[in-house]
Amino acid sequence: MLFNSFTFLLFFVVVFSVYWTLNTNLKIQNAFILITSYVFYGCWDYRFLSLIIFSTYVDFYVTKRIQASNLKKQKKDGSC
Repeated sequence: MLFNSFTFLLFFVVVFSVYWTLNTNLKIQNAFILITSYVFYGCWDYRFLSLIIFSTYVDFYVTKRIQASNLKKQKKDGSC
């Protein structure tokens, strides 16, 4: 799916419309955007989808560890 294709325009309109109808719950909006992002990247090349999903989980885990840290130095450096 290319950015300058009619398929992307249709995809964008549907995703944008559904996203704004889900404005009552931020967690549902975020989950929806995450899933649609995976679909979008999967349409480009499904072989890289596992890499993107893995990267998402690593980033989420590292962010949670930094946020839970009590030491200012760890938060500033990003070291766990």
